[in-house]
Amino acid sequence: MNPSVKKLAEISGKKTRTIIGLMSGTSLDGLDIALCKVTGSGGETVVHLAEFVTKPYGDEVASALRKISSVEDVKLKEICYMHTSLAQLHAEMIIDALKQWNVSPDDVDSIASHGQTIYHYPARDQSSQKRKLNSTLQIGDGDHIASKTGIITVSDFRQKHIARGGEGAPMAALVDGLLFGSDTETRVLLNIGGIGNFTVLPAASEKSSHHFTTDTGPGNTLIDKLTQKYFSRDYDKDAEIALSGNINPALMDALLQDPWFAETGSKSTGPEYFSIGWIEQRADEAHIEVGEIAAEDILATVTELSAYTIAESVSGAIKNRDNVKVYVSGGGAHNPFMIQRIKVHLSGVDVVPFSNLGYDPDAKEAVIFAVLANEMLAGDGFVFENASGKSQKLNFGKISFPN
Repeated sequence: MNPSVKKLAEISGKKTRTIIGLMSGTSLDGLDIALCKVTGSGGETVVHLAEFVTKPYGDEVASALRKISSVEDVKLKEICYMHTSLAQLHAEMIIDALKQWNVSPDDVDSIASHGQTIYHYPARDQSSQKRKLNSTLQIGDGDHIASKTGIITVSDFRQKHIARGGEGAPMAALVDGLLFGSDTETRVLLNIGGIGNFTVLPAASEKSSHHFTTDTGPGNTLIDKLTQKYFSRDYDKDAEIALSGNINPALMDALLQDPWFAETGSKSTGPEYFSIGWIEQRADEAHIEVGEIAAEDILATVTELSAYTIAESVSGAIKNRDNVKVYVSGGGAHNPFMIQRIKVHLSGVDVVPFSNLGYDPDAKEAVIFAVLANEMLAGDGFVFENASGKSQKLNFGKISFPN
């Protein structure tokens, strides 16, 4: 038997597996690394977050990624290079984190690498394509990570989701239901990354209700891009700039007219759709001169847009507000203006930090992918319902051996 396959079988048979979950979001600010102890699989899955760290990319890497992320025209040689370069960097960051934690690579069973999304292209956005196909692309090759670290690596999780009828996002709900459900409380797990998304986990007593997940639209992506454009900062720390401005009602109304917000059901999107060009187009159609609006006011308006559309989407997904609590994670959880406005729009619903569930909110996405890898290694798969409503059991991710 191939020694690597034999080792894979041994890992599969373990009671508890040590898995490193990786997540790098559309903010392009760094790599989240979560060292997880995962026991069991399926409905018996239990996760202990042993260590967590975020390794920043630095200006040079972030700049290189911005050149090829969420843009239609890009040099293919730059994508080719970054596919390898980023994997090498992620491997180096993992090795550095293990040294920091005094953990040997030999004691890690697997790495779960999400990779870096450089383009998300759901069929709903493909008006120019004759054959509309949900599509997404992540870079940071798993073979390079496995080879450099010496650790079996599971990567490229989103492709199976698409191959079986999904949009490749959001995927958090597959794991949210395993780890964070409650017998008595309906929980909304809201993650505000570049794009906002949430999972509704009905209380176990509500037998007629089902899990629901969707993207809500922009989370931090418009805020970050405008902050970079007008103020030469990576992001609006503590909403300092937005709080110095005023919401522009006319621009807000123009942005809300986009039909995307009116679509119901589970859906996905990305920074490719919600861009600065999108703001300019919506404003132009409403005969608004964006250049005549103070930059601080534009930033306040898009922050309000994120908060309002998140709240509206959540409101539409919950049947009543009596037994609902919203748990917030992601970069947007650190934006006091956005959180305050979400609370205003979700009046009567408790909106609290995800840490109230006993997990570091910044580690949540990395933990999600560690559990996805664990199921691939040792489980029967996740129950997945495609767009046509057909349920099936699926596992996600591709396995790379070190040798």
